[in-house]
Amino acid sequence: MAQTTIAAAPGDPRGSSGAALKVRHPRRPAVEFVGPVVCLTLAVVLIVGVLLVPFGFTGYRSFFSNGLNPVYVGFANYKTIFHDPILVKSLINTLMWVVGSLVLPVGVGLGIAVMTNQLKWGKAARLAIVLPYALSGTAVAVVGGFMLRSDGAINQMLGAFGLGGLQHQWLLTWPSNTICAILVSVWQATGVAVVLYMVGLQGIPAETLEAAALDGAAGLKRFRYIIIPQLRPVTAVVVGITLANALRAFDVTWVLTNGGPARTSETLALSMYSETFLAERPGVGAAIAILLTAIVLASSWAYLRKQTGDAHE
Repeated sequence: MAQTTIAAAPGDPRGSSGAALKVRHPRRPAVEFVGPVVCLTLAVVLIVGVLLVPFGFTGYRSFFSNGLNPVYVGFANYKTIFHDPILVKSLINTLMWVVGSLVLPVGVGLGIAVMTNQLKWGKAARLAIVLPYALSGTAVAVVGGFMLRSDGAINQMLGAFGLGGLQHQWLLTWPSNTICAILVSVWQATGVAVVLYMVGLQGIPAETLEAAALDGAAGLKRFRYIIIPQLRPVTAVVVGITLANALRAFDVTWVLTNGGPARTSETLALSMYSETFLAERPGVGAAIAILLTAIVLASSWAYLRKQTGDAHE
């Protein structure tokens, strides 16, 4: 261990002869140096082994044909995605999921949080909204199926009120089956948006709202020019969460419609599973996985860049 050598001052009883004194520092435990290095190494190994290696293998597999003895086919599997009507509709459904899951949970969550923030019974209302978020996607889809199937609660209620002309095969025709799956998912996802916006509203300084009131900003004007800008960081989190959930939507659609009828309600995540394990076309399934990953990364990068640009303005 390191040692420090000092010269004895004249008259110093510890070294009247002028001999150098050696001060020995306490020895530090080796774990202080080795521990961070080991943790960093393990983190890198986990990231490479759990994320990058499977992703690299999936990308490699997407350039080979299907079957037990795959051969190199270049971008043929990617071309299949854009020439297969089922997969094209799956891509359209995924875009519908992205738009619906972005607009509805963010808009509805913000509206409910603002409207119930000052109400006495607001806690009970928010609890009713947040409760579905505690349920699994499978349970939410079962409840949605009970409501939306041909002999379900919605059609029976329409018949009871003499509105039989509005009855519809909600889950058996496109695009109503996709829209219904989005609405069921939104019913579950809105709760977390409400909670996050409530935290954001409580973080707005009272002085800011009082100053806005003195300047004559009230109602919608205060909501637009004061509250929404103050909630921008929260909105970034909510949009990020809903965007990721929309692009990997699987469980609700699978339980509610099983991707049908005739695979018309599939999203890319569901088509990836169907092509790989049901249709036994792993090359096409791998290509869909790479395409979906590219869409997620591009969407996240564009959104984060927009947020970063707005923050610097």
